[in-house]
Amino acid sequence: MNQFTRTTPKLPAGYRLVQLDTVDSTNAEAKRRADMGEPGPLWIWSARQSKGRGRAGRQWTSQVGNLFASLLVRLNCPLQTASQLALVAGIITYETISKLIAYEGRSKLLLKWPNDVLLDEEKIAGMLLENLGSPNDRRSVVVIGTGINLASHPENLPVPAVSLDAYGLAIPPAKALEVLAATTHEWLNRWDEGATFPTIRRAWLDRAGPKGRKLVVRVGATQIEGSYAGLDLDGALRIETDGGERTVTAGDVFFAA
Repeated sequence: MNQFTRTTPKLPAGYRLVQLDTVDSTNAEAKRRADMGEPGPLWIWSARQSKGRGRAGRQWTSQVGNLFASLLVRLNCPLQTASQLALVAGIITYETISKLIAYEGRSKLLLKWPNDVLLDEEKIAGMLLENLGSPNDRRSVVVIGTGINLASHPENLPVPAVSLDAYGLAIPPAKALEVLAATTHEWLNRWDEGATFPTIRRAWLDRAGPKGRKLVVRVGATQIEGSYAGLDLDGALRIETDGGERTVTAGDVFFAA
C-alpha cells in the first residue's frame, strides 16, 4: 500500500470520499456513479488519471503528485441556475490556492474567466464543470472537477503553467483536497443554489483584476479581440471591441502580451 492510499483527508460533514490509485478521469468516474444512482455529495480523488480532461475535451496532463478530484452533487435548482457554478468554481479554486500558499497580498493571484487560476500570470489550476441533467429538470446533477498543479506542471502550453513546487511549496494532495473540500462547502453554502448570485458575481470580479486588460477570446473558429470589461448580470464575459461591447458565454480567454 503506497503513501497515497494510506492518507485519508478530512472532509466536511455529509461528504463522502472514493479514493483511487488510478482512473481514466475523476469526472468520468463521478458521472458513471451518478448514472448508477449515486446521490452525492461524493468526492472522487485519484493519484493519477489516464485520460484527464479539461474544457472542450482537451487533455489535462495528470502527473502523480498533483491534485485531481471531482465532486458529484445534486442540487435543488434547474440547469440554468446550476450554470452559475462556473463562476463559483473559480472563486473556490482561487481561495483554495490562496489558503495553500497563505498569501495575503493577492496581486499575484488572478482569476481568468470563467474559472482558471493564474499565479504570476501562469496557470496553476483549473476546473471542469459538467451538468448531467436536462434543461427541463427542476433539479440538477453536477460534477465539479478540479486540477491543481502541486508538484509539477506541463510545459509548452498556449498559456504557461506553473506548480506550487516551483515556489518552494511541498503540498501533499491529501492536504490540498482537505482545503479544496472545505472551501467548496463554504462557497456552495454562500451561493445557496443561486439565491445570492449577485454577491457571487461581485466576489468573482474582485478576484479578476481591473478592467481594461487586453485579451483575445476564441469561440470555435471565431476570434474576438478587445479588452476586459467585466461580467454582465448573468456572469457572461464582457469584451470592449472596436465595434462596441460584446458578451461571451463560452470560449477560451488569452491575455494579450
